[in-house]
Amino acid sequence: MLKNKLAILALGLVVAASSCKKFLDLTPVSSTTTGNAYKTGDDIEAALTGAYGSFMATNFYQWEIYAHTDVRSDNAYCGGSNDIDYYQLDMNSVPNTNGSVYRAWTELYAAIARANSVLVNINNIKDESLTNERRQQIIGEALFLRAFHYYQLVSLWGGVPIERYSNSAASKDINLPRATAEGTYTFIDSCLQVAVRSLPASYGADNIDKVRATKGAAYALLAKIWAQRPERNYTKVSLYCDSVLLQGYSLVPRYADLFDGNHNYNTESIMEIPYIANTSGVINWGTEMLYPTHDNGQVPSDTWQRYCVPSRTLVAAFDKAGDVIRKNASISFESVPWTDVFWNPCGAGDVLVPFAFKAHNPSNWSGGDHTYLFRLADILLLKAEALANLGDLELSASFVNQVRSRVKLPDISGNSKMELLTIILKERQLELAFEWQRWNDLNRYNVTVSTMNGLGETYYNCNNDGTMTKGAAVNYNFNDNKTVLPIPLTELQANPNLTQNKGY
Repeated sequence: MLKNKLAILALGLVVAASSCKKFLDLTPVSSTTTGNAYKTGDDIEAALTGAYGSFMATNFYQWEIYAHTDVRSDNAYCGGSNDIDYYQLDMNSVPNTNGSVYRAWTELYAAIARANSVLVNINNIKDESLTNERRQQIIGEALFLRAFHYYQLVSLWGGVPIERYSNSAASKDINLPRATAEGTYTFIDSCLQVAVRSLPASYGADNIDKVRATKGAAYALLAKIWAQRPERNYTKVSLYCDSVLLQGYSLVPRYADLFDGNHNYNTESIMEIPYIANTSGVINWGTEMLYPTHDNGQVPSDTWQRYCVPSRTLVAAFDKAGDVIRKNASISFESVPWTDVFWNPCGAGDVLVPFAFKAHNPSNWSGGDHTYLFRLADILLLKAEALANLGDLELSASFVNQVRSRVKLPDISGNSKMELLTIILKERQLELAFEWQRWNDLNRYNVTVSTMNGLGETYYNCNNDGTMTKGAAVNYNFNDNKTVLPIPLTELQANPNLTQNKGY
């Protein structure tokens, strides 16, 4: 049982749990703070809170991750009046000077530095109030956070430099060469192996278990890295999925409840980022970038175009599958006061434009919608994928059907491994749209190039009479090099040991 003063809600929220434990609002210790600042148990707890705070404090996790995942894929267009950074990501014509790419790299490494600061300094804490059990849990939490951020880096860039020390000024600790992709995944795995031994299955209350690293979250990430790494190991994926399932998660009966803002900390959630609307420092301001505030009915109260606009390809996929429930929970069609070259080039009020809808309470830049890092349906479909690759088609289909049953779709079966894997990939698109999964899914299935070059998307033109017609085809001109991003030019200039990805 954790002492009251140590039971901190991640990200420094002050709440009262159902177990009557009190969560303290400890000021996060900066990753640049010297080791001399870490003297007490409260100091290291504050540093850990700061490490969790990276989920809230970055452009990347607030909203730009959608551009790097759904927008780069077939799920969405950039929107935002074709802002150059996001237009380049959408069109997969990304130079090494792209601002969003640079921010993602630097923010993820800053998040890693915060986790590293905890790991580097925790053994200096002699405070007897910090029990050995809690000390090991803190190590597990920091290792999980470090692993999670490295998973984002390796997914976006391939192999990256591995920084183990946050406060060192030594050249050997700063100007690091890139590890291989395999080496980066191996490092992530080594962090998670310690984490699963150190983390609890539960901290004793749902609103803690869902926002802090647990065994369930660590097992979920292990399953994902062994599926995503270049040398797949679906036996391990299957076993780690089983370890997640043993933690007792269950599907929420109604799919829409996952995203309505009234069912946080639910049974399906493995880990989520918590936000509280209209507060200081713990708001989900990124929702406003995707979905507009409505002050007067259905028309957005301001006139700038939102980002991550659902694609015609995605909408057609929902319609072809007859997937009304997930479509309505994932996409909202609304009248807008701006033009859109894919949906409404004339700006006609009677033409509806889609929005990503899984976070839809922006509250004028002060939203409180939580964001899932892992949820059970993702793991069930990953388990199905592993079983299909291992040859157990019948059992694989049963896991897919658990997910489909919730949204009133008929059972599926696969007559072959390839047929079933095709079904699973499509199921993941419909189940997990706008949850940061699609880009990794396409890459993992080795279909990114064929998918992006075969979309058949077109721009639309506005005619003089106010009607719209199809215009030029969208040419993504995709190749294998574009499955990863360029190393930012600024980083290449600062670190002579960095090498650029092929094709940039």
